[in-house]
Amino acid sequence: MRTIGLTRATTKQIARAADCSEAALYKYFSSKEELFVAVLHERLPSLMPLLTELTENPGSRPLEQALSEIARRATLFYETNLPITASLFAEPALLLRHREGLAPLGAGPGQPLLALARYLEAELAEGRLRPDTDPQAAAALLLGACFQHAFLRHFSGEGEQPEPPAALDAFACSLARTLLAGV
Repeated sequence: MRTIGLTRATTKQIARAADCSEAALYKYFSSKEELFVAVLHERLPSLMPLLTELTENPGSRPLEQALSEIARRATLFYETNLPITASLFAEPALLLRHREGLAPLGAGPGQPLLALARYLEAELAEGRLRPDTDPQAAAALLLGACFQHAFLRHFSGEGEQPEPPAALDAFACSLARTLLAGV
């Protein structure tokens, strides 16, 4: 999936790369979409658990620190998975099939956005954000910037190598500070 994309990777190729039979693959995963979700969860840099923890304990960290860590993990996630998922958009029928396959699993690209908005709503309720803050819009701004950053790194060819930690930290901190100036 990483080298030729999700849509072009067959279960036979995936099984071969995993050094198992295609039947063994289907013993653990009912579809390629379920396998894809498992790969994402395995590679997800703890974004969803972090968002859950922050939502359950608003105010447990300084807001800038929390948003910086969210930005860091989201950017890493997008950078890692963009090459796998980009191929979905080349074939509308495959994108539809993938979307329909993710729905029963409660998965999809909207989940981090919803989770981040819930966290920001919790911080808003604690009075740590301006009263006129729109948590959905703020979540979209943060995650959209992370996605854009990852996309541009891949487009320029820089995404073939992991981003140096200092550069990623600088981006994440700057993004959090800028967002907080508005909320």
